[in-house]
Parts: sequence; C-alpha cells; structure tokens
Amino acid sequence: MTDLADRLAAVRSEIEDAARAAGRDPGELTTIVVTKFHPASLVRELRALGVRDVGENRHQEAQAKASELADLDLAWHFIGQLQSNKARQVRRYAHIVHSVDRAALVDALARREDDPADTPLTDVFLQLNLTDDPGRGGVAPGALEALAEHALASPGIRVRGVMAVAPLGEEPRSAFARVRAASDRLRSLAPDARDISAGMSGDFRDAVLEGATHLRIGTAITGSRPAPR
Repeated sequence: MTDLADRLAAVRSEIEDAARAAGRDPGELTTIVVTKFHPASLVRELRALGVRDVGENRHQEAQAKASELADLDLAWHFIGQLQSNKARQVRRYAHIVHSVDRAALVDALARREDDPADTPLTDVFLQLNLTDDPGRGGVAPGALEALAEHALASPGIRVRGVMAVAPLGEEPRSAFARVRAASDRLRSLAPDARDISAGMSGDFRDAVLEGATHLRIGTAITGSRPAPR
C-alpha cells in the first residue's frame, strides 16, 4: 500500500504541475487508473486512497471486477477495443465507454425499445485513429463528423468527446494537438462534447498541455502489470 500510495501521489503532483503550466485548473482533470491484469484487491487499495475512476480494457476481466467490487463507489471506464456483440453486457457495468469507433458499435450500445424507462444514458468517447493503419482501433479523423452525427441521433447515447492514443514514433504533443483540433470540430456539432480522453503513463503531461480532461494512467500508478491470466 505504501508504494502504491507514493506512486499515486507522485502522479497526482505531476498532473497538477502540468495543469498549472497549461494555465488550467487541476480540478477539471479526471485521472482514470488502469488496472488491467491487476487483482480486484488492488482496486480496493486504490479506492481506500481516494481513487474512484478505474479503467479496464478487457470485457471479461472488467465484468468480473465490477461484480466483485459492487460494494464500492467506483466509476468504471471501458477503454479497450469492444466487439459489438459484447456491447450490451459492457453497458451494464461501464459508466463510460472510451473506444467507440464505428456506427455498428453505437447501435449496439444504444437504448432498445424494450429497455426499462430508467435505463441510464451511456456516456461515450469517439476514438480517433491517428495512424495510417486501418487495423488499429479508432475512426479516421475525416470520418469523425459522420460517426458523431450517428451517435448524437442514437437513443440513450451521450457523446462526451474524443479519445485517442498517441502513435509510436510521433512526438506525443504533436499527436495530441491533432486530437485537440478534432475536439474543436466535434464541438461544432455537439457543443457539450468538450471532453478529451488522452494521455497515458508516458505522455500524460503532453496530453494535459493540449487540453486532455481524462487521463488513462496505468503502470505509473499501479506498477508493473502481472502476467495475463
């Protein structure tokens, strides 16, 4: 717990420094601790240290942890690539889905006619592919508006903003500047979709400088990941 607390405090301090360097209020940033491959017990330790936002990128693992930790007041963020046939299951426990990149996934997440009247909205980020590889997750930047329009017209979907991962081989800040430009374009369609999910353990400072609101940080806080089970 002591090492975990120290790493968490160090990252929080770095985020605050980056926010002030950007002339921003640190309180407007959400730090999502990515707990991929770590046991539920680590999430309990994080909650005891004041962490509420937790990120997972594999449905089976996320579903099991969300069930085991249902007694905690946690906000679950699904950040991995999502198959359309798993979308409704993910919607049951995830408060926000960060990796929406195609119309079929929007349709799978959207509210159905047979859903109860009190079914909550599904908050989503539209994921951008910042590479030339169509096999990577994310919508091509030029197709963002079309995907956004589809999501905005879908029942039960609330578009929070854009999400991206900085490509290997590119200066992170340059990549995040492109994400910020895409965010500006999205807000021309959806003024409330002002959030930006960007920045991980190695590049979150650059993301903060370019306007990120949601940081997805794993090993810098949790330490080395255990081998996958």
